[in-house]
Parts: sequence; structure tokens; C-alpha cells
Amino acid sequence: MRRFHEAVVTGAPAVVIWGSGKPYREFLHVDDMAEASLFVLDLPLANYEENTSPMLSHINVGTGEDVTIAELAKMIAQLAGFTGKIVFDASKPDGTPRKLMDVSRLTNMGWRAKIGLSEGLEGTYRWYLTSMGSQFDSIVP
Repeated sequence: MRRFHEAVVTGAPAVVIWGSGKPYREFLHVDDMAEASLFVLDLPLANYEENTSPMLSHINVGTGEDVTIAELAKMIAQLAGFTGKIVFDASKPDGTPRKLMDVSRLTNMGWRAKIGLSEGLEGTYRWYLTSMGSQFDSIVP
């Protein structure tokens, strides 16, 4: 977000993203993480034990949906009002091809993430502009 915002403020023609843009990533809003944590803490013990076992007690928290880095970059660019070019530097590492949580256990217990990626990005960008964006006002050409 910061790099796209700075590109808009400075009029940069391009933003460079490391890697090919092809790897997939899952994003979870912090408010959903907090809600999921409280949901699990408040579960009746019988429900918790029904869905876990002593040696398998971990519960993944996520959305169960992912996007490519390229899709994410386009979403953020649009949100920031960046109309320049997004350049993927394939000489830099991509990392793991896909990072997606299996959230079926938590879903079976009755919890799902409520804040979608677009909504989460919009809220985060609004927060960024309010909290951090003004520090870039001095670099406007």
C-alpha cells in the first residue's frame, strides 16, 4: 500500500513488485482473527473436543480463499488511484507457490470470516491515509 500511495503522490510511472506475481496468498483481517479467537474460547468444551483431539488440537484461522500477488497488487493499485504500470521483477524470489489454510475444522464449528479482502483493503487504506499518509505530503513534486 505504501509503495502504491507513494507512487501516486510522486507521480511515479511504475511500481515494482518482487517475483512473478503468480504465487497465491490468503489474507485475514485482524478483526476476524480476534473474533475467531473469542469464538473458540467461548466454545462449549464438548463442541471443542468433538472437533479436536489431544494430539491434534490446532485450529487454523483463515478465510479459505486466496488471490495471486498480481491480483492483490492490481486491487491495491486501484484503491490508491495508481494508474501507472505494475512491473513484476521475476529475478526476485516468489517464495512458496501457495499458502492457503484449511479452515474446515473451524467452519464445521460454526465460524467463518466476515470481512472480505476488498473491504479489508479499503479499511486498511483509509487507516493508512489517516495515520501514515500525511508523512508523504512533503514529497509531492
